[in-house]
Amino acid sequence: MKQSRINFFVVMSGVFLGLILNGCISVQNSPTPRFYLLGGTDADQGSKKLDITPGVLIGVGPVKVPEYQERPQIVTRDKNHMLKFAQFDRWAETLDLGFTRLIGEGLAVKLPEAKFTLYPWNSNLAVKYQVVVEIVQLDSQLDKDLFLVAQWLVIDVQNSKTIIIKRSEFRQAIIPQDYSGLVKTLNTVSSALSSQIAQALSMLETNPQAKEKVLTP
Repeated sequence: MKQSRINFFVVMSGVFLGLILNGCISVQNSPTPRFYLLGGTDADQGSKKLDITPGVLIGVGPVKVPEYQERPQIVTRDKNHMLKFAQFDRWAETLDLGFTRLIGEGLAVKLPEAKFTLYPWNSNLAVKYQVVVEIVQLDSQLDKDLFLVAQWLVIDVQNSKTIIIKRSEFRQAIIPQDYSGLVKTLNTVSSALSSQIAQALSMLETNPQAKEKVLTP
């Protein structure tokens, strides 16, 4: 009976030791997660500045992204058009907040005389225009390109009236063909989208006739 107990403890000790060793090996061999953040590019600093009424307050957001992109993992497609979720390449913030911040930064560069606030803002702020963006489609293949479709509008907040409705499409090669290249490409595309929005906002303030009609594609 005593020998059986000794054998039992020996066996169980071996099992626990094996589990511990396997756990240690697993932790040591697991890749370290990489976190990415959308951010402006140096090229933005040299972009053409647009005229607008000094001090006009513009609210940016909300920005909506496709449901399949609402997750921490970076989402891409493979050659069979199946979604791929990167387990170790992730966003450091939710993509909708990242786009809101990035578009706001792009607008601030292109319209330096305006003031900006990001959604949600204090209701006491005298926001004149609100920019609302819906990313209708955001697909990318690391070995190919990125395709983004955005539906965006500008609201005259004081009169509660939508005065601009636009749709923008961008297709851009991903260089380098990895996740860092994908983030860089998203920055470039977001800058181009900000440029289109900035041009529309500038037109509203510099062309009085533009205020009298809804601007469509």
